[in-house]
Amino acid sequence: MRGTVARIAQEFHRRPSRDDTLQLLPLDSSTDGLMFANPALPQVSIIIPVYGKLDYTVTCLRSLALHMGNITTEVIVVDDASPDGSASALSAVDGLRLLVNAQNQGFVGSCNAGAKAARGEYLVFLNNDTQVTPGWLDALLRCFADEPDCGIAGSRLIYPDGRLQEAGGWVFSDGSAWNVGRFESRHASAYRYRRRTDYLSGAAIMIRRDRFSAVGGFDERYAPAYYEDTDLAFAVRQAGLSVFYEPNSVVVHCEGISAGTDLGTGMKRYQAINHVKFAQKWRQQLQQQPAPGTPLSQLWGRHARGHILVVDVTTPDPSRDSGSLRLFAMLRILHQEGWQLSFAPDDGFASDASIAALGDLGVQVLCRPEVANLPKWLSQHGSSLHAVVLCRHTVAGQYVHAVRRHAPRARLILDTVDLHFVREQRAAELDDSLTLRRQAEASRRSELALIEQCDVSFVVSPKEQELLHRLAPQAQVELLSNIHDVHGRRQPYAGRGDLVFIGGYGHPPNADAIKWIAEALLPALLAVMPDMHVHILGDVPDVARATLQRPGLTLHGRVQDLAPWMDRCLASLAPLRFGAGVKGKINMAMSYGLPVIATSIAVEGMQLQDGEDVLIAEQPGDVVQAVRRLLSDGELWTRLSDAGLNNVEQHFSPAAARNTLRRVLG
Repeated sequence: MRGTVARIAQEFHRRPSRDDTLQLLPLDSSTDGLMFANPALPQVSIIIPVYGKLDYTVTCLRSLALHMGNITTEVIVVDDASPDGSASALSAVDGLRLLVNAQNQGFVGSCNAGAKAARGEYLVFLNNDTQVTPGWLDALLRCFADEPDCGIAGSRLIYPDGRLQEAGGWVFSDGSAWNVGRFESRHASAYRYRRRTDYLSGAAIMIRRDRFSAVGGFDERYAPAYYEDTDLAFAVRQAGLSVFYEPNSVVVHCEGISAGTDLGTGMKRYQAINHVKFAQKWRQQLQQQPAPGTPLSQLWGRHARGHILVVDVTTPDPSRDSGSLRLFAMLRILHQEGWQLSFAPDDGFASDASIAALGDLGVQVLCRPEVANLPKWLSQHGSSLHAVVLCRHTVAGQYVHAVRRHAPRARLILDTVDLHFVREQRAAELDDSLTLRRQAEASRRSELALIEQCDVSFVVSPKEQELLHRLAPQAQVELLSNIHDVHGRRQPYAGRGDLVFIGGYGHPPNADAIKWIAEALLPALLAVMPDMHVHILGDVPDVARATLQRPGLTLHGRVQDLAPWMDRCLASLAPLRFGAGVKGKINMAMSYGLPVIATSIAVEGMQLQDGEDVLIAEQPGDVVQAVRRLLSDGELWTRLSDAGLNNVEQHFSPAAARNTLRRVLG
């Protein structure tokens, strides 16, 4: 009832008819200059059923022409005996495949006719009163690529005035349905992450052509229209697949243009008629659906195993640091395992790009201004949580008591990322600083206290696990190391020459290593090998750049793709003189088969042996010797490359992390 009242209030709230930020095209019935490719083997067939409304159809086609991207696509318009001469006008569009029904077949018949003529691997059914937006088609395809059980993927539908029209839908046991999010803000976090749903509106959906054929297409019993999309979703789900709402595919839909909105007249009257047909056909399956009147808050987790909240200092960015890469991989595994996921950055900030990236992992981002106070959010939602993961002891110290108070049934997990106090102790020893020693001791007491308060703690290396077994014997400590896909060696040994360092200056051990490379290692290398070059891949602030710049050293900043350097460099440097945990820079290089020259501290806890998997070099002279060995011995290089790949596969793969997460979460 509250939802219905809210929708009535929204309907009567005055607002501009169009949201300028959507950059909608003006309605236009002229086809001048409009054209499409017509490939023999398209990846996607876009099927648009049309009954009149030529100006909407042409404008829809123009938006497609603008936002098709690089995907091989054919566009099929099925004219359903339009009374306004649409077929004649559209026949002039170069590359458009136009089918014309001799008699009116309705939405169901027209879509089935378009599907029968389609040649693409994927079918997209798109209403003619829509406008697509940049990236809409890529996002639908990405959903199929990411989700092995995806049977249908559907877009986030937006009204021209900017409000949300639909983010998937729920079906109740009597066959009635509820469009999720109608009239809400399209920017709300609840509607910006990928998730399973009961059904999707047929205004913008994608399905594999062979799957559509296997279930018999749209069921003709619902002709001319209504409930055929819900029926298709149930047929796909009965086949063991899932229906996914894909928020990063945004489509603007002028609902009601084709069929009107009056439930008692015209096409719209079939909504009530077909509701009865649907309820009869699926009466057995509908017994498993929630009862009418079930609070909407209880429906969000219908297709999930449970709800997990993850909190870290800031929104993860895999191109920024190893911890982000590991967290992204962890979230991906949890999503694949069927958990409903929420992520809260402690600093409260998340960019649109990071919200979209996490949305692809099925993660709802809780950030400002929508969620300005995490304890308040916990007080409202804590009872629904199965687990809470607090990343780093600085974050855990702020929220552990709020979690215990508001989410008493949730398993409380501390992800140490690395043991902070160990890193600080080593930095103090390197600088011989009494102040740093005191700071490290304070961190040790704080970190150990939090580990003892939490139900489970994650560490990234066996060495840290062993240390905590001694210092906190009552605590449950689990190994959840770095998580890397094995990219494989893509280029052979021949022709390689430069060296590379992966890591940003913001992490103190990295900053020290970069300075050491510039001031000690590079001069030693250039003295013997004048043509040697070292590439630094990671953020370096301008102030530091001014002191680091010198011949033989290039500061590239953060890069989106490491592969070009992994493919042509001789080796990766990891000359860390202090630190803790497992080093993602080493995992990343080895995942490409690139040998690593590292200090013993850098390879600590990584199951690596000098001369077998890695070359250990503690001093500048050792680094020079290691580089000379690799330059002169292709057999050694290949042996280290193979061993590194095997090390990542054995100890740092998603499979190892998945086993730990299953054991901890149940």
